[in-house]
Amino acid sequence: MDHLVLEIGLAIALIAAAGLLSAKLRLSVIPFYILIGMAVGPHAMELGHLDFRFIESAELIEFLGRIGVLFLLFYLGLEFSVSRLIKSGKSIVLGGSIYISINFALGIIFGWVAGFQFAEVLLIAGITTFSSSAIVAKVLVDLKRTANPETEMVLGITMFEDVVLALYISVLSGLILSGSSTIGGILLSTAISFGYMLVLLLVGRKIVPLLNRALNIRSNELFILVVFAVLFLIAGFSETLHVAEAIGALLLGLVLAETEHVKQIEKFVIPFRDFFGAIFFFSFGLSIDPTELGGAVWYSLAAVAITLIGNITAGMIAGRKAGLSPKSSMNIGLTIMGRGEFSIILVNLGKAGGLASILQPFAALYVLVLAILGPLLAKESKHVFKLLDKVFHFEARHVKRKEQQQQLQEETSPQ
Repeated sequence: MDHLVLEIGLAIALIAAAGLLSAKLRLSVIPFYILIGMAVGPHAMELGHLDFRFIESAELIEFLGRIGVLFLLFYLGLEFSVSRLIKSGKSIVLGGSIYISINFALGIIFGWVAGFQFAEVLLIAGITTFSSSAIVAKVLVDLKRTANPETEMVLGITMFEDVVLALYISVLSGLILSGSSTIGGILLSTAISFGYMLVLLLVGRKIVPLLNRALNIRSNELFILVVFAVLFLIAGFSETLHVAEAIGALLLGLVLAETEHVKQIEKFVIPFRDFFGAIFFFSFGLSIDPTELGGAVWYSLAAVAITLIGNITAGMIAGRKAGLSPKSSMNIGLTIMGRGEFSIILVNLGKAGGLASILQPFAALYVLVLAILGPLLAKESKHVFKLLDKVFHFEARHVKRKEQQQQLQEETSPQ
């Protein structure tokens, strides 16, 4: 541990260099953070006291990255509110179901066609279905889309995914690790997770006046300590109920967004969000060994192509059902394109269960490509939409559908 502080300093310096380069090129910063993380790690060199392998500090960097995910999702919740989320409840459940169904079905087909065994097919479908909460949050914040009409659906799908993911991991754990799974236990675990999320939102909304009084603290130091204490306690407790800690942070943000102190909280959170968020993406890159990716290239690229089709299709359908414009609907699919922490969790489960060794490099390369491609496509969503609209005529169909609905209303309305 003699050089721990030096290693952390080196990591921050590399992250800063990657950020400066992305700003110079005017590109999304996420791919640069991930790539600089991949460039170093256990396969890298040691230059005097500068150890680019990050052996001593790897666990600490990973932990700091977890904190980054909490701040990213917490801030995203602050930019939103419980009221807006509840108002869109029905369309969110429908949109989430559409999104997961389409991507999961495509994942099953891909795994089966590729010739994997049953358990491996289920694992691949999970890897290709669930998006990264951290990347979604970063994209929304960086592109300043938190107030966009489609953001309600994006957030809703993210939360809906977490409930389904809790159920899915329970099923896969039983299947892969023990060879069986208790349906009653799975249903109970899922009910507890969903109930907890619902109770936290509803109770939080009711106690807003109490929160306003409790957070009426003059000292900035005490104010930030109280807020952060609640953040980490809620996030940590959420994980004990099989709700991802990041979703717990998001839920708390949604609740505090209703208070009169939201602007003050945002002011203090932003520096932590940016600093620890950058470390998360660096840590994510650090966990990927580029020397082990070769054998899974074609599998990964095929899965990326399928995910692009699935996400765009699901976004367009979910957006249409919610009454959004074709452009906003396209934004849904592109914003939640990134895959990350959840895919890595699933592939680690497969590794523990002794499934095909090619799944690790497959998942790593698949996640890497989408973690880079997702934010870039989201940033250029306007051009992506124009390109696809020339082929599929989304806008013209939308206008025609609106005209038909208006004509139907006129015909059925009383004279």
